[in-house]
Amino acid sequence: AVLLQEPLKIHESMRYSLLAGGKRVRPMLCIAACELVGGEESTAMPSACAVEMIHTMSLMHDDLPFMDNDDLRRGKPTNHKIFGEDVTVLAGDALLAYAFEHMAVATKGVPSERIVRVIGELAKCIGSEGLVAGQVVDICSEGNSDVGLDHLEFIHIHKTAALLEGSVVLGAILGGANDQEVEKLRKFARCIGLLFQVVDDILDVTKSSQELGKTAGKDLLADKTTYPKLIGIDKSKEFAEKLNREAQEQL
Repeated sequence: AVLLQEPLKIHESMRYSLLAGGKRVRPMLCIAACELVGGEESTAMPSACAVEMIHTMSLMHDDLPFMDNDDLRRGKPTNHKIFGEDVTVLAGDALLAYAFEHMAVATKGVPSERIVRVIGELAKCIGSEGLVAGQVVDICSEGNSDVGLDHLEFIHIHKTAALLEGSVVLGAILGGANDQEVEKLRKFARCIGLLFQVVDDILDVTKSSQELGKTAGKDLLADKTTYPKLIGIDKSKEFAEKLNREAQEQL
């Protein structure tokens, strides 16, 4: 979807992070949800690409010096280390805009009201009520010693789970799911999103940078509130198992 064209610099930067590997969890969930309700992979593919573009944008911006200040992502130097901060910001902006263009233009064989619905859904998931909400509360909470479980859950439901939730809901809507099916899949995705973050927190304190492909122990250094810090490793693992069970029950 993202071709190498003029201006070269910006497209190189977009492609560098977009094609750097990663787990591709969000696009796979988008396609799986579409197929689960009887839709075709090809119907969900533009939206699957779009959520990966948006996820990549969020990582590019997250790694910038004035945000999380990280040098390593997916086992490679972060985007701004190669292209400079100015280009990284703009390449992220371009990916964000192109994600919606790609969904609107490349989705075929679906009634237009469904396309409008998924565009609205995705925009809400990543804006000031979704991904951005989680990120901003996260930034404002650094070094704050009285962050409780509810506060931490708010951060993660918005910062991590919202886009995962959006990915699944997009696929379901495009595949023709009814409202009840959409809500069950939404709950499933929210559990998966939170689970993702709990496990990420556990890995941050138990694995090395080499094993993770990104800098280990950063949460401790930044004095971030995490699940292990708040409830301990064992309770965090129990919580992860509970979320996993709940997700599977929805399916």
